[in-house]
Amino acid sequence: VQLAESGGGLVQPGGSLRLSCAASGFTFSAYFMSWHRQVSGKARELVAIISANVGYTNYGDSMKDRFTISRDNAKNTVSLEMRNLTPEDTAVYYCKTHLRADDFWGQGTQVTVSS
Repeated sequence: VQLAESGGGLVQPGGSLRLSCAASGFTFSAYFMSWHRQVSGKARELVAIISANVGYTNYGDSMKDRFTISRDNAKNTVSLEMRNLTPEDTAVYYCKTHLRADDFWGQGTQVTVSS
């Protein structure tokens, strides 16, 4: 299982960013995918989750109206569209899947929101 995030970077407050995660090594279309984020010294938190067939999505409380998770099962990718970013969104963002009783994480991509 391999997960590779991309799309992070520096963005100004109020700006937008789109993260992508390329997945390989498993039947992508059969599993939930999720995005999480972590600030140094703090616990990793759920940002958004999407079901295998795209019928279900859910978000962390502070992201519901600003973030959108999506997936393309034909391309084995899951994306996170982030809008109206604030400095509090600064973190390393990870994609994750859970299969065979294990969690698999990507290496993370840094998002920094600063003027």
